[in-house]
Amino acid sequence: MPSVKTEERHDKAMGLDVMHPALALRLLASGQQAAAKVVDSAIESITAAAQIAAASLAGGGRLAYAGAGSSGLMAMTDALELPGTYGIALDKVVVLLAGGAASLTDLAGGYEDDMELARKDVREAGIGAGDCLISVSASGSTPYALAAADEARERGARVIAMANNPGAVLFQNAEVAILLQTPPEVISGSTRMGAATAQKIAFNMFSTLVGIHLGHVYDGHMVNLKADNAKLRGRAIRIVSDIAGIGATEAGRHLTTSSGSVKIAILLAAGAKDVAAAEAALAETGQNLRRALSAVAAH
Repeated sequence: MPSVKTEERHDKAMGLDVMHPALALRLLASGQQAAAKVVDSAIESITAAAQIAAASLAGGGRLAYAGAGSSGLMAMTDALELPGTYGIALDKVVVLLAGGAASLTDLAGGYEDDMELARKDVREAGIGAGDCLISVSASGSTPYALAAADEARERGARVIAMANNPGAVLFQNAEVAILLQTPPEVISGSTRMGAATAQKIAFNMFSTLVGIHLGHVYDGHMVNLKADNAKLRGRAIRIVSDIAGIGATEAGRHLTTSSGSVKIAILLAAGAKDVAAAEAALAETGQNLRRALSAVAAH
């Protein structure tokens, strides 16, 4: 059986409870920083995972996240940001958190051992062919994460696994395995710390690359955001203004015409005859703004 690195003892934690508070915090900070660095070794696998997820979404499928405890919360955080950041439809993103809503107020540990619950969650969500599921577990052996991955795979979904231990069981049948080999936690076994930090960074990278593949990023801008509050409306105006090279007032006018669509507003500013023409340019280019701008310029 592979060693469980996430449960090992940190070699500098001796006497942590009697350290000067500032020294204790420095040790905790160094633990987080060391965890963050391991993501560099997972670049290739995160790249492959994002390609699979983007292909599923582009093909009309869904992206599902499954996990328990702290790992499940990291997955849920990433999933919930996708509609607002990249305009991915709510019904295209599925969150399977062990225990469901109850875990948001009481992160009880029992749910993570319930394999039938995981299978039921996958079945009830209708995960299957055309979909992609990413299952996450710090140890790589959490029963809920394992069963969710198995059920999704049996139903025809493409499966990605993320874990913090080499040789994790979760990796065995996954199409892509994302290993985030974090060092032992300063508080032994407290994987909400270093392991979760690495997971959060990896998820950030994964979902951002998915957004790029789907054509929802232009330079450093989120051009498919859902501007549903005053802050995001202001951000949308700045994005249109920056990319199109126009003033805020004109950018706001184009956004009003486009019913809040940043991409369409930019295409209108670039010379698209009307909203229908802008929509056609996006449809022809797979919703990729850069290619759509080239198409508009060519007409």
